[in-house]
Amino acid sequence: MICDTPRPDLAADPLALTRRHPEWSAAEPVTRGQRRALAAVVLAVAAGLVLAPLATGRVLVFGCTLFYLVVTLYKLRLIHAAARPGASLAFSAGEIAAAEPRDWPLYSILVPMYKEPETLPQMVAGLQALDYPADRKDVQLLLEEDDEATVSAARAMTLPPGFRVTLVPPSHPRTKPKACNVGLQHARGRYLVIYDAEDKPETDQLKKAVLAFERAGGKTACVQSRLNYYNPRQNLLTRWFAAEYSAWFDMQLPGLAALRTVIPLGGTSNHFITGVLRDLLGWDAYNVTEDCDLGVRLCRAGYTTCMLQTTTWEEACSSLPFWIRQRTRWQKGYVQTWFVHMRRPLRLAREIGWRNFLHFQILVGGVVFSALVNPVFWALALVWFVVQPSGVAALFPGPVFAAGTFCLFVGNFAFVYVNLLGCYKRRYDSLLLWNLLTPVYWMMMSYSGWRAFIQFFRNPFFWEKTQHGLVQKKTP
Repeated sequence: MICDTPRPDLAADPLALTRRHPEWSAAEPVTRGQRRALAAVVLAVAAGLVLAPLATGRVLVFGCTLFYLVVTLYKLRLIHAAARPGASLAFSAGEIAAAEPRDWPLYSILVPMYKEPETLPQMVAGLQALDYPADRKDVQLLLEEDDEATVSAARAMTLPPGFRVTLVPPSHPRTKPKACNVGLQHARGRYLVIYDAEDKPETDQLKKAVLAFERAGGKTACVQSRLNYYNPRQNLLTRWFAAEYSAWFDMQLPGLAALRTVIPLGGTSNHFITGVLRDLLGWDAYNVTEDCDLGVRLCRAGYTTCMLQTTTWEEACSSLPFWIRQRTRWQKGYVQTWFVHMRRPLRLAREIGWRNFLHFQILVGGVVFSALVNPVFWALALVWFVVQPSGVAALFPGPVFAAGTFCLFVGNFAFVYVNLLGCYKRRYDSLLLWNLLTPVYWMMMSYSGWRAFIQFFRNPFFWEKTQHGLVQKKTP
């Protein structure tokens, strides 16, 4: 997992990870061995449904029910772990003031942009407002060379000191991680952070991240900030989205950090030790959720990730078509990540340990698997309650029916409850009642999950861009 010496020039070769270690890249979505294994599973299930339909159906239902039960208990475990002292590193204004005066380290900020000329002024103003010495900020605007509108807008601006434009030559694949690899090569700072163009980080975030690295020490290579939205009340979709993010970044990720296990990183506001990133050859340019993949690779290389109590405000997608595209890309990236790291399952288990191996299966594989199978079980439940056919009842023998009932009522309540807790912690009181409609949101996630699964095999590297700028920025 660690780069051979000498390090490659990532600006000249942003695909170095793929070229040097193709086994760690999603450039080959599914290996020959994985295709054979998938084919064997499909054939075995098909043969079972033909030769012994009831027995096969019971085995499938039992397996899925067991999965739901494990996920339910797992979510509750994360919430319990998140309550531990120190699950997230926190620094008060007084602690930051006590650290002054000091020589703050040079901090690199990468901002990948594509066809977003209208966001440049507010983005530059937002980064200027960061409470960090201006001469210690190394800001790169990563622009695609053929993105004439954004490049022209950037050149027309008078950029502040410490800001510079880095052009990314057009080549396949055209993805955010490839652009970030170019920026990584030119980064000058000891630490590095990724921000999207519409991001609005809390002004003291860089200082808190420096203190977090110093306090955590050891093998901590990444500090993940919390993400949330400045437009949570724009419409029903943004309400659901904000509740989901509140639960994920304020409850579940701190639980993962407290358990010191693998953490699928968020796409922005993750802070790194620059040298470690270069050793790992940066991001996988072919993975459309390069953040999730990098979190797994950090764990495999023996590094840890900490959560930091500071927020970066983003724009929640308020358009259903664009939300579907965004969610499709995210879930497709999780599929990519799972297939990459499951090429050699035993090796993965040896490197990260069996406990973390199980975490990986639930966190990465389980996300998409649940989205795919949820409609099947919803349909079975609906048929059972409306018609009550004997065929459906036969699929659920006593213990399986009991476990399924537990998951249907207790499990679903637990998932909604986690969102409610996240909203409560964020003081999103007006969003609480809307969480009762969360099952509708799950249906939308299943639709995008199936769309992602199909797209993974048909067009694995296609990057569905999310449109921003549909709302005025306003931090809650």
